[in-house]
Amino acid sequence: MMSDDRAQLADFLRTRRAALQPEDVGMPRGPRRRTDGLRREEVAALAGLSVDYYSRMEQSRGPHPSEQMLVALARGLRLSLDERDYLLRLGGYPVPRRIMRGDHVDAGIMRILDRLADTPAMVVGSAGEILYQTGLAITLFGDETRFSGLERSVVYRWFTAPDSRTVYPDDDHEQRARDFVADLRTAYVRDGRPSPAADVADALMESSAEFRTLWAEHRVEHKHSQYKRLVHPEVGVMEVYCQSLFDIDQSQGLLVFTATPGSESAEKLRLLGVLSGHVV
Repeated sequence: MMSDDRAQLADFLRTRRAALQPEDVGMPRGPRRRTDGLRREEVAALAGLSVDYYSRMEQSRGPHPSEQMLVALARGLRLSLDERDYLLRLGGYPVPRRIMRGDHVDAGIMRILDRLADTPAMVVGSAGEILYQTGLAITLFGDETRFSGLERSVVYRWFTAPDSRTVYPDDDHEQRARDFVADLRTAYVRDGRPSPAADVADALMESSAEFRTLWAEHRVEHKHSQYKRLVHPEVGVMEVYCQSLFDIDQSQGLLVFTATPGSESAEKLRLLGVLSGHVV
């Protein structure tokens, strides 16, 4: 670990907090706001930290922040990738290779997500790792950010954990498997070695005969049908459309799930939103 600069780190956090407005992160401004920029408690909530801990960071007090905490702050403050790297350096941590971007979600994608609080949406990494989910996406798919190691990849879990397939009807499993493998191969060829995609592919070549068969087909189509069927235990099967938006280097994708207005599936999504507190 490199030597850290707590005073500069604190100053950088204060500067970035002051530069953000509530509407930049999907928060209401409120009639009595006097603070220029975000409040400390708002940044703490966005990053999943306690207000006291974050306040001490801005005051150059308290324990040394972990790398995970700085990454969470980078996301909460909607930092660019360069700003994220700068924050890590100020904290005394080496900057990861850009191909190994970890959990940092592109700032532009986060700004879009701020406006999708009542919509099922999530950010997926190059190896199929779910980096962020809106509340309604968690209701639909479960919390897919909770995994670690190879299991962070939905592709890896698809071939190693049968329960992960229950969100799709049985009749769709073959097509979903082919799509997952095609996406992984595209990332594997683009990112090379070492990369998360290569790690997942290597592990599945060892553990899954089904994966080995599909991998040998060399399918690389990155565009799939937007139409998908999802299964939820409370409302049954829903027909949705998955729109994809990728960042500039294609390493992260924003997936947004919608249903045809007025359809039975749209009503089911609305009901799930009510039941979960995320009204659509």
